[in-house]
Parts: sequence; C-alpha cells; structure tokens
Amino acid sequence: MKTLHAPWRINYILGPKPDSCVFCLPESTDGDEERFVLHRAENCFVIMNIFPYSSGHLMVTPYRHVSNITELDTRESHEIMDYVQKCSFILEQAFNPHGINIGVNIGEAAGAGIKEHLHVHLVPRWNGDHSFMAVMSETSVLPEHLRSTYKRLKPFFNNLQR
Repeated sequence: MKTLHAPWRINYILGPKPDSCVFCLPESTDGDEERFVLHRAENCFVIMNIFPYSSGHLMVTPYRHVSNITELDTRESHEIMDYVQKCSFILEQAFNPHGINIGVNIGEAAGAGIKEHLHVHLVPRWNGDHSFMAVMSETSVLPEHLRSTYKRLKPFFNNLQR
C-alpha cells in the first residue's frame, strides 16, 4: 500500500472549528498571508482554498455575508466577475493550465461546503491531472505546498489596483 501525505490537513482535522464565518474578513490586513488572502478589492477579495482540489485553487468572495448571487448588488456582481477574469489571467500566467473550472455552488445540495457565504471557485486543471487518484482512491494530489503557491501567486496580485 502506498501512502500520500498531506500534513496541512491535520490542522483542520484536529484544530478548533471557527464559530464565525471563515469568509468574513476583519478590516485589518495583518493576517492576510496567514489566511491566504491574495488581494482585497473594494467589494470582494481573492483567497486561496486551503483544502484545494488542485494547486492554485482560488476563490473570489464578496465581503458582504450573502449566500446567493441574487443577493449581490450590481457593483458587487460586476467586481466579482472582473476578478474572476483577472484571476483566470493570473492562473494562466502562473501555472499554464490546460483549462480552468469556474463555478459557484449555491446551497448544500449543490455542493457548497460553506453555504452561508457566496464564493466563486477557480480551479486550474491539466490534462490527466487527477486521473485515477480522484476516481479510484478519492485522493487529490497537490504537487506544490500551499505556502509555495501563495508565494508564487502573490506578486501577480500585488500589481493589481484596488
């Protein structure tokens, strides 16, 4: 039997679960690197998924705690889509993926892990990237540590205007 190690998952498994929403950020940016926040815009922010499906898995999230796209105002929805486009461009530059899955899961039945706070997923994909592992072993293989991915992506976001 072969063993795959994902040492960062033990923090989630054994660690305390937050009482508050993980997507409701404090105004202070002091902990952004620890939270894997890559960029803050006026109405939304870009954050890495700390339990990613693939290296470079990003989320664009409104600051406002809403659970459905129908609750967004025009400014929020336009800025979120602007940042989905910007993130797509950055992922293409940083990772050269063969494709990118972009999606929103609204409600538990649709697969939302955190259904209370809307977030748009961007998942870079490569031909054969998950092959038999995800199907046969229910295992995701990440070739790069989260901190390394953050350091790779952060310079791209530093050049964006707020």
